[in-house]
Amino acid sequence: MYLTKEEERILNGELGEGIQKAMELLVAIGDAYDAERMIPINRAHAASSGQEGDMYFVELLANGGACCRVPTSTNPVYDIEYFDGIFEILKEEAEVPRRVKEGYKRIGAILSWCCIPYITENIPLYGETVAFSESSATPYVNSVIGAKTNREAAQSALAAGVIGKTPEYGLHFKENRKGTVLVKVEAALKDEFDYTLLGEYVGKQIGYGIPVFTSISRHPAAEEFINLCAMLNTSGAIPMFHIPGFTVEASTIEEAFRGNPPEDKITVTNRELKQTREGLQTTSGKIDLVQLGCPHYTLKQVGDVARLLEGKRICDGVSFWVCTSATAALLAKRMGYLDVIEKAGGHVVADTCIDMICWNSFKDKVGITDSSKCAYYRRFKEAMVARLSDCVEAAIKGEWG
Repeated sequence: MYLTKEEERILNGELGEGIQKAMELLVAIGDAYDAERMIPINRAHAASSGQEGDMYFVELLANGGACCRVPTSTNPVYDIEYFDGIFEILKEEAEVPRRVKEGYKRIGAILSWCCIPYITENIPLYGETVAFSESSATPYVNSVIGAKTNREAAQSALAAGVIGKTPEYGLHFKENRKGTVLVKVEAALKDEFDYTLLGEYVGKQIGYGIPVFTSISRHPAAEEFINLCAMLNTSGAIPMFHIPGFTVEASTIEEAFRGNPPEDKITVTNRELKQTREGLQTTSGKIDLVQLGCPHYTLKQVGDVARLLEGKRICDGVSFWVCTSATAALLAKRMGYLDVIEKAGGHVVADTCIDMICWNSFKDKVGITDSSKCAYYRRFKEAMVARLSDCVEAAIKGEWG
């Protein structure tokens, strides 16, 4: 891969050990994908996990004096202070996420701790070149916004944020952004949960590729797009998609496929969505836990929870959790949503991922969620997956199914 004189100096360690380590990773990735050069990026998002591998890499760069050259947002870890006194978390268990948070602060990242930064904290513009990791972020940025990113890892995205560049390969080329599979949607998509099921089904069917959805009759809402993106990239490995007329890079089917025939075709009816929903259930009956906000709930979704819980009470013995961004939590507090949810016996927590050790208390419990991604993480023993309204009803009754 061709490197400029400055890039060679960085790789040789002349500008510091931390930035050298970042460049070594990017050059290795570029060589693996036969990239010819590095290209500038405008922003990055590192899917910080709060686990040891993430801690190792961010500390390696920070200890070597590296600092982010472009805005680089961060994925959720968990709010250590909020959980203190609610759950028993061993000091040594909390040490890794604490060091991860400190490492990203030292390296100059945006401490958003949110898995949907493209909504508020770090929003790409159409046509920008960026480096985004995280399951919903990559397809959302490529498809809905029309910026350009590959399906980055947390480490490669952080390295790109430090260098301000990324190897030019994959989805940075227009010809690689064309559709590969035609998906005819005959199912009725009524709400966010239907888009969850659609993403779950199509991701499993395709595995890796770029689906082109047809016969969707209305413009999906932001939350519907978020759920579709997250589940496509959980059950499969889908870096982007097209919905002609509703996503930004293709107004027609022909344009989405760049004039080429699709490699495959699938049809999704109400039957496939029903079978997908049924396949996500591992139990029924009494519940111990409701987990919402995977991906992080938007302000609108937190408001939906508050409206469903208004004047009601969560059943004794049921723990009710909504995960969201710090931005949404602040606005939800101002708007009275938090008061309603907390009065009903629930919790709204910012900065927190459902796939974290803070939930270890529920490892032998039964949970219900509106997210197949949450169920995939399996932070509880058995799972039910249902619409938000059903999750709230189950929380009030103490059981479902």
